[in-house]
Amino acid sequence: MPAPHRAPPTPRHLLRRLLFHLAVSLVLLTASLGLGMWGYGHYEHLPWRDAFLNSAMLLGGMGPVKQDLSESGKVFAGLYALYSGLVVIAVTGLLLAPGIHHLMKRVHWEDHAEGR
Repeated sequence: MPAPHRAPPTPRHLLRRLLFHLAVSLVLLTASLGLGMWGYGHYEHLPWRDAFLNSAMLLGGMGPVKQDLSESGKVFAGLYALYSGLVVIAVTGLLLAPGIHHLMKRVHWEDHAEGR
């Protein structure tokens, strides 16, 4: 049975999806930055500006600025660095997905496997 015919995607629909994914990405980045700032403030007793700098540098892939960390701060920084790497991958996927989906719909890229 053939799939029902749908109208081709419009630029307006793409823009709406892009804006939604951008908003979700910004919420994820803001929450991640807040988590990092809290951790550096809690474990290293850094003022909020220094905690922001360390968190932003880790989220950006540059590495922390403050190197002489306490034992608990080292554990937090290591876990936060691993988490930050996953956030970068997730945000990249979120931002690329609408464009790739739009392109696939535009060229009618469909799965023609039996039973689907």
